[in-house]
Amino acid sequence: MSERRFPGLLQLPSAPHATSAAGLGFASFTLADQRQPVRTRLSARRAAPPARQRTKIWEFGTNLHCSIVGTCLSTGELRQVLGRIGLTEAAAASEHDVHASGVLIAGKHQDGARLLHKALDRRHRLAINRFDKAKSAEEVRSLWREFVQAGDIPGAYWAALTHPATTDAMIRESFIEVHMLSHLVGAANRADIRRLRQLEGENAALQEKVGRQQHQLRDAIVSRDTTIRELSRALEQRIVYRREQDGEPQVPDSDAGWEALAADLKMRLGRSESRRTGLEQRLVELRGALANEREARKAAESQERGLRDELDAIEASLTNGAAGVGGEWGRDLSGLTLLYVGGRPAQLAHIRSAAERQGATLLHHDGGIEERGGLLPGLVSRADAVLFPADCISHAAMSLVKRLCRQMGKRFRPLRSAGLAPFCAALKNLAAHVGDA
Repeated sequence: MSERRFPGLLQLPSAPHATSAAGLGFASFTLADQRQPVRTRLSARRAAPPARQRTKIWEFGTNLHCSIVGTCLSTGELRQVLGRIGLTEAAAASEHDVHASGVLIAGKHQDGARLLHKALDRRHRLAINRFDKAKSAEEVRSLWREFVQAGDIPGAYWAALTHPATTDAMIRESFIEVHMLSHLVGAANRADIRRLRQLEGENAALQEKVGRQQHQLRDAIVSRDTTIRELSRALEQRIVYRREQDGEPQVPDSDAGWEALAADLKMRLGRSESRRTGLEQRLVELRGALANEREARKAAESQERGLRDELDAIEASLTNGAAGVGGEWGRDLSGLTLLYVGGRPAQLAHIRSAAERQGATLLHHDGGIEERGGLLPGLVSRADAVLFPADCISHAAMSLVKRLCRQMGKRFRPLRSAGLAPFCAALKNLAAHVGDA
């Protein structure tokens, strides 16, 4: 298919629905005029689909194409679709232009939309099979809520939009939820970057201040030494001159001028020493402050890297969660048994779902709150690795888990918190080690 049939394809720098929001890779899109009817504003379909038939992508209004392409397909998958319809320049195009081209062909039934629809169905087959069991709009809405709580957005979004029982109100709800989620994740990412830049600026200012203090101290010491040398030279010349004039040495206590000069020299020397001591003490304090700032910066950078890893892991789970075992990171944890100790009961289902998507078996112990601590040795012996959130486990349970893991030679990993993001980051790290092994 030639580019002539798509005017402006891969060259849409300002397309209103063709930008990607930071953080999740979701497309940036806006709601239409609130005064328009819901069907024409969000999900107007070009023809009513037959009974129990899923909606095709070209039957949606164009204002939904941007969110579908940006949320449900990765840039690599979209490049493959564009390549199959003859757009070879898509391989070297920017992500923005690739996204814009995908949005453009989504509404063209005969010019690539069918291939795009097949790619979406193939990519999210597991989610579509789950949603096919729903018989009513309420059941579709219930499944959508379940997938959102588990963080599995892309497949659920496509399956819910195309389900034959989905109503205009349901489409609007899903559209708004995906739109706002992209803003939340992007804002969190921008806050981390802003804090890092602030720390870098403070560190640069401190280094500049220490440099100025060192320069002033060096100048003061050089000035003091120069003054002492000049005064000593003047004193020696004066003594030689008086000896030549009188023919004999002067008695020190008989000449008040010499005593005044010596007293003045001692006073100046004392002031110089006091100033030098103060500057040296100030330099020590500034060096200590600089060392503390560097440690704080290292800690902030380490925390920022950890947060980025967690964000990447949860983003991979959101984008690729429906790909099957090993879909997030290219390696799976099949055959591994993980023990999760502590945590919050409300999040256990999401954590178990994330582990099972990687092919791992998850065991759980609450850390001795309701379950007996005597069960821990048996559970640790069955596990290949042990995970526990540092903020949601007792000190006694944490110490017991560490001791058992060291005795049995088991790997253990403390998590920053009991949330889903640190757990996904730990799964990603385990997958990398399994692949290296």
